[in-house]
Amino acid sequence: MNSMEGMEKDLEVMEPVALSDPPEQSFEVEKEVSGKGGNILVTMWEKLFAFKRVVEDQLVLVNLIMVSAIDPGIIPRNDQLSTEDVGTSDGTRRRKIIVNGVELRLKYCRICKIYRPPRSCHCAICDNCVDKFDHHCPWIGQCIALRNYRFYLTFVVSALVFFVYLSAFSCWKIHQRILRSGTGLMGLLRNCPETLALVLFGVAAIGFLGGLALFHVYLTAKNQTAYENFRQRYVGSKNPFDKGILNNIMEVLLLSLPPSRVDFRAEVTPRWSSTAARVV
Repeated sequence: MNSMEGMEKDLEVMEPVALSDPPEQSFEVEKEVSGKGGNILVTMWEKLFAFKRVVEDQLVLVNLIMVSAIDPGIIPRNDQLSTEDVGTSDGTRRRKIIVNGVELRLKYCRICKIYRPPRSCHCAICDNCVDKFDHHCPWIGQCIALRNYRFYLTFVVSALVFFVYLSAFSCWKIHQRILRSGTGLMGLLRNCPETLALVLFGVAAIGFLGGLALFHVYLTAKNQTAYENFRQRYVGSKNPFDKGILNNIMEVLLLSLPPSRVDFRAEVTPRWSSTAARVV
């Protein structure tokens, strides 16, 4: 009898245990499924921002190549005539034209032997006269002028967006690491110095590129070049090329570019041979 009563008690104890096992298994399955769903969302989020970063990188590189490879607007030299053969009827080398009611003086370039068009300048580094000369960029190694200015402006803005994105997510990563480890500044210097250095570099780049972008947006709205602004060409006088903010922006960004005046496939004639031919 005692053995029978013991077996009944064991069965009573085992029954609730058996009944409680299936809910635990279902809970673990639900937890696993929810965990997989969360991992999928995190993975998709990471891939989305990785794709965005690749697009921004490619955009910056494409604009950099366009700025540095396109002819900025070089004006061909006049190698047919000597400096003594070029001039006005009174023997001087000064010409004046009127643009939208404003009188402008055309300067004669002794190196290129031409009268430079309005807004053009001879670049001392490139040794060429360039149409609508803005400046010579030492970082790109190219003149910024009529035919590549819009690509330069797009390059500066896209680089600014890239560094803002980079700095923002670097700060987010630092914040997450501080929450996990609870370390301060010295802990960050020991654990992730590269991320902290990236944030500092990004902030410096944002300050430089932000100021540069705002300056060129102002110049675009006023239809001025950086060279004209530096020389204060239109202080006290009307800017004959100002057509209003909207038209100025459309002229810089939307109008079709003029074709290059330089035939880069033409045969090059050395200067000494052309000079000898004229002497003979």
